[in-house]
Amino acid sequence: MNVKNESPSVKTFIFKDKECAKAKPGQFLMLWIPGVDEIPLSILDAREDGTVSVAVRSVGEATQTLHEKKTDEIIGIRGPFGNSFTAKEGEILLVGGGTGIAPLLFLAKKLASKAARAVFIIGAKTREELLFIDELEELCSKGNIVATTEDGSYGIKCLATEPLEPLLAKQKFDMIYTCGPELMMRKVFDLAEKYEIALEASLERLMRCAMGLCGSCVIGKYRVCRDGPVFTAKQLREVRSEFGISKRDFDGKKIPLE
Repeated sequence: MNVKNESPSVKTFIFKDKECAKAKPGQFLMLWIPGVDEIPLSILDAREDGTVSVAVRSVGEATQTLHEKKTDEIIGIRGPFGNSFTAKEGEILLVGGGTGIAPLLFLAKKLASKAARAVFIIGAKTREELLFIDELEELCSKGNIVATTEDGSYGIKCLATEPLEPLLAKQKFDMIYTCGPELMMRKVFDLAEKYEIALEASLERLMRCAMGLCGSCVIGKYRVCRDGPVFTAKQLREVRSEFGISKRDFDGKKIPLE
């Protein structure tokens, strides 16, 4: 395992796994930190040589312990799990926030030869936390990346969703892909509905088993680990009373999204 610093709070972990190397953009894996916990992570990249990478933000005991690990320390891997994004041709818009940029970067690499044009809106709190900007600039032609930061330290000073409506009002897109904080994705979904554009969103929920048994990741009638994590606009309409509004805690109770 190799470790790469991406920001003050995010590290990329790179390892070999022949099964996860077959993953498609949008799928996730379960990473086990021995003696601590097992956590779900979106796949950042998967290559034919067996190399797999994930981007991990330090937010709790498990991820903090993972961040403290050094090159060549042991981790456990299960996966890949879930479905993947549908690769569409034509005019594509990707909207990502925080570590949600990771699976969208994976997708953008796959779409590079298919999409007529790909526009990427990315957001973070600060320039230091804006992930993979260099890689995106290599993939997307000049002028097709809109970067936002909440403190204005890079790009436009605003949330990632703020440039979205003016863009949709003047340009036609065939598909919107989004991943990031769920409150952000709900705004993206609402705008996609307003402008009648197809959308796929990658959801994050509490996942323990990744096989649909424990029910901790339920949203409406769906289990995110088995039916997702990628959901279409049609599916999100069915769970609009929960999407961007509530989630389930470790006891299975619905709690408001923050």
